[in-house]
Amino acid sequence: MGNRKGFCASILIATLVMAPCSVVLAQTTLEEVTVTARKRTESFRDIPAAISVFTAEGIEEAGISTPHDFVALTPNMTIVQTQNPGNSFITIRGVSQARNSDMPVAVLIDGVLLSNPAQLNQELFDIQQIEVLKGAQGALYGRNAIGGAITINTRQPTDELEGRIKLGVDSGVGYTFQGTASGPVPGSETLKFRGSVSYKDTDGYLENAFLNDEADPFEDLSARAKLLWRPNERFVADARLSASQIDTTALYFVINNDFGLSAINGLTVPTPNDTNDTSVPIRVNNPGVGRKDMVNASVKLDYTTGRGTLTSITAYDDLEELLTGDAFDFRPLGESFNENVLGPFVINPVEAMFPGTFTPDQLRGFNTDWNQSQWLTVESVSQEIRFTSPAAQRLRWITGAYVVKTKRFISTGNLADTGTGVHGVFRQPRSSTGSPFDFSIENPQVTFLSDSQDNLAWAVFGDLGYDVSQSVEASLSLRYDEDTREQTTETPPGFIPAALTGFLVTGQKREESWDALQPKLTLRWKPQDDITLYSTVSRGFRSGGFNQSGVAGAGVAGVFDTFDEQIADSVEIGAKGQFFDRRLSASLSAYTTDLSGAYYFIFLVGSSTQNLGSLDEVRYEGVELEVSANLREGFDVNVGVALTDSEIKSDAEIPHVVGQKVPLSSDYTVNLGGTFRKPLGAGTGSGQVSLVARADYQIIGKTYWGPGDPAITPLPWDEFPRKRVDLLDLRVGLEGSSWSLTAWSKNLLDEEYNAEFTHPFVWKALPMRWGVDFTKSFK
Repeated sequence: MGNRKGFCASILIATLVMAPCSVVLAQTTLEEVTVTARKRTESFRDIPAAISVFTAEGIEEAGISTPHDFVALTPNMTIVQTQNPGNSFITIRGVSQARNSDMPVAVLIDGVLLSNPAQLNQELFDIQQIEVLKGAQGALYGRNAIGGAITINTRQPTDELEGRIKLGVDSGVGYTFQGTASGPVPGSETLKFRGSVSYKDTDGYLENAFLNDEADPFEDLSARAKLLWRPNERFVADARLSASQIDTTALYFVINNDFGLSAINGLTVPTPNDTNDTSVPIRVNNPGVGRKDMVNASVKLDYTTGRGTLTSITAYDDLEELLTGDAFDFRPLGESFNENVLGPFVINPVEAMFPGTFTPDQLRGFNTDWNQSQWLTVESVSQEIRFTSPAAQRLRWITGAYVVKTKRFISTGNLADTGTGVHGVFRQPRSSTGSPFDFSIENPQVTFLSDSQDNLAWAVFGDLGYDVSQSVEASLSLRYDEDTREQTTETPPGFIPAALTGFLVTGQKREESWDALQPKLTLRWKPQDDITLYSTVSRGFRSGGFNQSGVAGAGVAGVFDTFDEQIADSVEIGAKGQFFDRRLSASLSAYTTDLSGAYYFIFLVGSSTQNLGSLDEVRYEGVELEVSANLREGFDVNVGVALTDSEIKSDAEIPHVVGQKVPLSSDYTVNLGGTFRKPLGAGTGSGQVSLVARADYQIIGKTYWGPGDPAITPLPWDEFPRKRVDLLDLRVGLEGSSWSLTAWSKNLLDEEYNAEFTHPFVWKALPMRWGVDFTKSFK
């Protein structure tokens, strides 16, 4: 089936590519694109780095509305949305992340660095440009940019009053509304505004076979307001306020086999899930809640003098996230692990051997299905100041400093599923007695762990570029980051598990600091105006962190209360150019990255805690090719191919994984796309109507997953990879000078696959969905 789908997709794209013309390059040049990847405005073709750029026109044509959309169009980059709205995991050049870790990329929106990975998953509306810069970028963007950086720029206020609306329906069944208004503030010659709102609501696309309802209903309300004040040519003030609220479900995982639960010896080591089995339906009896609320505010000030530009960026971020739903093993009441294994084969024999050890409520709790709740709040304030020299001079430089203060609280735990639904638990466990198993109330707490953190991170940085000659540039960037985190155990005494006594103490404080010096050396040679050759040596740094307090007491190999920092050292060579009078653009790069402290994810069932382990040394090697061409007026094609080889080089805690693939890495990605635009009829100017069609075909090669519990699962991590995935998106519509009507489909071939495998459960990917959008601009 997979081969047939791939063949059909290839035929469809080939038809789109070949039908309008013979393959002869047109006389129309590709769009001239400028980027700010090096914190200056430069031509895309001059940037000495592997970078993918999505302009405003490209964003519209591709229907980019979330980070998932542009990631799917970027070679050697993938993203997984799993568990709840705040869990989106990016993998770039093999370098990935896990739950409760920072991203492997620095993400900036309008120049403001996102301080929390849960902020990534948001609606992208009213966007001007997206830039994806690959390779370790710590010297330019600071901690977490070990795999690259993403800059997202929203549209700026306009000189004249204008507006835009977008209406859409989808197969969920769902609908979308977006609106934008922009222009000068009445009565002012120096103040301009822009306001945007987005609302999306859909019933969902995945079926819950137990509840006979969709498992993934989704509602998002987001808004953004911007004010731009330019009192003179030297000074600009840009204020931005945005808010977002997501309401959906969570934790609808699937167990793909019975894990020995039907056998008498239900405690034997289970066989692994089949990572490619998509036949088992979602069957959670608690649909759960996934709610995320975000507020972001920032003020950017620019003051330009003859010596350069002084920039100040002040930002505030607030995030609250609640997720509830079924707990392991994500099966309905009457079929769960606790009810069918712990009760008959563990609890009763132990009680017979040790009478009086457990209270009746404890025994009832152990024989009851469980559900779970997690509450996360993150609040941060950041400040960046930098001074940038003029771009036209031979010696160019940037110097600056950055600081961010973060407060974080997280609680997580299991509750007894009494058939009354699952209740959200916040800062205190659900108990009237202060102890677990309080069956005087519905849905009582069984386990509960909570921690708070006070974090302070700061950095100083500088960049120096020098034109050695008219064709050769050398640049050196250097940044020092330090991150200090203090964690306080907030778990009440009555909920400290007996097994963790001595490891976990209420009120206990732990403090750790991680720091790194991140250099980047770049040499660029332009033998011709349209050809760039470059080489870079760079380092990236991702801070370490805390697992929830006390998990080290569980005695699981590789799991400690603290997980390591990461250092990525990368070497890259590349070439890019524009040919045939800039009708064809191509780039080729090869890289090697040595990473210490690579994360892998471990879920501990007993405490429902999500933990990170660290591998000592891993290596990534890869090659990337991207080609874009204008074959004739109104017709563009693009090809992207990326190959990645990953290997675990060493690890002292779990040495049996040495030589295997790194978790969450994929062997290769392929991107094929084409956009066709043809005027219809004899109309011209504002009366012209065009047919616009776009197809995007993505292939994700074998993807490798990490362990569940390496202490009980000493199996090769790369023995059960997910097979190749083929995805086709198609958009066809009509476009006038101020309006468009577009029919679209994502995953048109209805490829069934699992988006994530977290031993021992999987997360289903979205099936085929379709919709129709209408947009109208006003001036």
